[in-house]
Amino acid sequence: MAQAIDRLPDDPNELKAMLLAERARNERLVQIIKEMQRHRFGRRAETLPEDQMLLALEEVEQTEAGAAAATEAKSAAEREKAARKRRTNRGALPAHLPRIETIVDIDEKACPCCKGALHRIGEDVSERLDIVPAQFRVLVTLRPKYACRACEGAVVQAPAPARLIEGGLPTEATVAHVLVSKYADHLPLYRQAQIYARQGVALDRSTLADWVGRAAWHLRPVHERLLEHIRSSTKIFADETRAPVLDPGRGRTKTGQLWAYARDDRPFGGADPPIAVYVYAQNRKSEQPLTHLAGFTGVVQVDGYAGYRALAQKNSVSLAFCWSHVRRRFYELAAAGPAPIASEALARIGALYAIESDIRGQNPDDRRAARQEKSRPILDALEPWLREKLALISQKTKLAEAIRYALSRWDGLTRFVDDGRIEIDSNIVERAIRPIALNRKNALFAGSDEGASYCSSGDILINQEGFGADFEISDAVGAARRLHGGHRPAARRRAGLSTAPRGTVAQLGANRW
Repeated sequence: MAQAIDRLPDDPNELKAMLLAERARNERLVQIIKEMQRHRFGRRAETLPEDQMLLALEEVEQTEAGAAAATEAKSAAEREKAARKRRTNRGALPAHLPRIETIVDIDEKACPCCKGALHRIGEDVSERLDIVPAQFRVLVTLRPKYACRACEGAVVQAPAPARLIEGGLPTEATVAHVLVSKYADHLPLYRQAQIYARQGVALDRSTLADWVGRAAWHLRPVHERLLEHIRSSTKIFADETRAPVLDPGRGRTKTGQLWAYARDDRPFGGADPPIAVYVYAQNRKSEQPLTHLAGFTGVVQVDGYAGYRALAQKNSVSLAFCWSHVRRRFYELAAAGPAPIASEALARIGALYAIESDIRGQNPDDRRAARQEKSRPILDALEPWLREKLALISQKTKLAEAIRYALSRWDGLTRFVDDGRIEIDSNIVERAIRPIALNRKNALFAGSDEGASYCSSGDILINQEGFGADFEISDAVGAARRLHGGHRPAARRRAGLSTAPRGTVAQLGANRW
């Protein structure tokens, strides 16, 4: 300790400078620690997801319902009161559900007073929601054989219909159910095998994996077709997320990347329906989006990742950046404690979002006019204000990093003001990529690069429904099988897109998504 003191300078000004630098360093370290604590123990988003809030309320609601049931069991008046309340609030059941009627009639049709014949004057109708548990069934295909009594060698039989998996057990609907359970409900295959075993059907995990892999191969043309739609669009979103992949021989996983590309023109009333496409790659290098979006011309809305800048070097592509990522950095500072500058930045950014809320769904020209009138003045005042505050604070703080992050991307952040098609953030593609993160938590990692690539084919279809697409996955699996024509050349020649059902490759135009 004494030696350390001896090395300190005697000049008071130097000591003050050292103290200020050390304080700035400590403030930055404290901020980093708070951020790590929040990341480790706190909620990850600025607003708690609705599903998480509902999860927290479930136990309270269950306890309340149990207490209410106990009270109603003791009082007929309470039971009647609760029944009237449920009848008022439950709403109508969907009209498309099949109705199975049960008539509860009186035994005696004679009047209890005069014994005269009763006649029907009306009825009370009530509906309850019932469920038939999912069950397996066996589809038996019979192919009669015919022979000629005069010709011994003539045996005639209809050809066997093509199957998704030749010689296999599953129908297209069965494979579709496995895909939906894996990619939409995030059930790993070993859990599905346990569920099926409870119904007396023994399906090994490796068998289910074989079905998924073959279905993914059949769906590759659909994947490519959707990616073509993305490339032909004029404004898309892009994002990427980790995809842990087993790395044989090293005893650990490596980090691949699942890139997401989305189109959603609904915020400005566009006619093209939404699409989300996922592409697996072994790394996060800038060459990946260049390959995936080869031939694309237009606007790509992204987060601040520098890997997308290679796209901007092409004269045909413009980058629009995400205000949500800018806001998140200031929010982390404000959530950690008193932060006047960060709080003021949040308020100004919030004013931009309030304007966006008012104009959502309007046509591009009206959105651009509103932004020019209302958003432009806010942005024109925000940039010099950020530069002024940046000059007043230590350049080593997290606040300085947040300000520099915004200023270094200012052109892309303000591009939405001049183009009514562009959104203020890239939350659309972040929502599209969220199911991938949920599946990653359950599956932990993919077994290989090829397996991760197959995941992108499965995810692309399963998650279209949540993205607003009109799609039947079982139809898609069957259509993809028809496209490939099974495994027989004759069947492949007979295959025709005109005979494919709803949701096939031939129909994956703008009117289907």
